[in-house]
Amino acid sequence: MSDELDDLRATVRAFLAQECPPTAVRRLMADPAAHDAAFWGRLAGELGLTGLAVPEEHGGAGCGLSELAVVCEELGRALTPVPFLATAVLAAYAVHDGRLLAGIADGSLIATVVLDGDITAGRGRVTGTAPYDRDGDITVDGGRLTGTAPYVLDGHLADVIVCAAGDGVYAVRGADVARTPYVTLDQTRRLARLRFDGAPAERIDGDLTRVRDVALTALAAEQVGGAQRCLETALEHARTRVQFGRPIGAFQAIKHRLADVLLRVESARSAAYEAARVADEDPDSLPVYAALAGSYCAEAYLHAAGETIQLLGGIGVTWEHDAQLHFKRATASARLFGGPESHRARLAAAVGL
Repeated sequence: MSDELDDLRATVRAFLAQECPPTAVRRLMADPAAHDAAFWGRLAGELGLTGLAVPEEHGGAGCGLSELAVVCEELGRALTPVPFLATAVLAAYAVHDGRLLAGIADGSLIATVVLDGDITAGRGRVTGTAPYDRDGDITVDGGRLTGTAPYVLDGHLADVIVCAAGDGVYAVRGADVARTPYVTLDQTRRLARLRFDGAPAERIDGDLTRVRDVALTALAAEQVGGAQRCLETALEHARTRVQFGRPIGAFQAIKHRLADVLLRVESARSAAYEAARVADEDPDSLPVYAALAGSYCAEAYLHAAGETIQLLGGIGVTWEHDAQLHFKRATASARLFGGPESHRARLAAAVGL
């Protein structure tokens, strides 16, 4: 990894440690929106994170998915409740409209994307944009949208919702859509059901073709961050918890379990960052690499979170400990853009199996 990415990582980690410690995460979890507008503004204004993927001519940094992956990893490590994945990844890649991109870059606009479309695969290639959102088509008539999107990431607080309808891409104001927030397993990330009932919409310049795989890659990096934090927690406990006069980390059975978690975390990191590199350098190949990262990283995070709870013992499932929060995040994230088995099915189809 380059020195620039290492510097970015250090900056984001230091900022989150200071401004969004576990106490702040829990405070936001208790908030109905799980959102702090002032904190979001600082991510945008002080660090410029919301505009990383936005072209420079629209006020962004013009970076690629490799930089976004670093940020997502650190946000996942800290369980930071922010609409970054929806806004700075999904919307930033889906939208080509300069006005909306400028709002994303300066933090004044929270946006999300309704994904749809069938997954298709041919030998050596996987295409598709659709994992999770619709139970019916969203139709457009006279500049108004009608339909339902049942599981939309951060749909409860988005200022703008981007979706495909007919043969175009449209932007709808959140205030013009009926929104029903869900009670989610992972309280650090919220989903909402959106109902478009003749909602006024503006046709915009946008493309949802690659958005799902871009988001899946960013999510994989986030899962790596969560898994890394689980490993750190387990290691710290193994060094300090004493039984039979020795730290439990000195026992071979514990060493083997920790080594297995380490192997999975490092392998997941390789998968996520290779997918990010491919997104920047060879986007036509991204669907295969995104499916690989999406499958492996989800299961690596689940394994790391589960093993951490096992090694911690009873304290790992108490409300006061963050281990249970990571387990909930790992479980929910593993289904966000399709489960690991769906990603493996895509890979199997791509190689003709």
